[in-house]
Amino acid sequence: MTSLVHILDLAGMPKVAEYCGVSLRAAYKWRKANALPRTEYTGETNYANAISEAINGQFSSDFIREVGRPKPAET
Repeated sequence: MTSLVHILDLAGMPKVAEYCGVSLRAAYKWRKANALPRTEYTGETNYANAISEAINGQFSSDFIREVGRPKPAET
């Protein structure tokens, strides 16, 4: 299965940061967490659209949002 890390690596982290309008550090935090930030799911941001553009539409924004959904913490 495709992970968010794989998708981010397709574009490269500097390009992801540029397209999303965030710092390189913020983009690397998403990569480390293998998840997009909460704001992506509350409608405050549209990073999945920007990432899809950065990889020339290889994956849809809906798919990126799905694989980038934060996983529940294991107890």
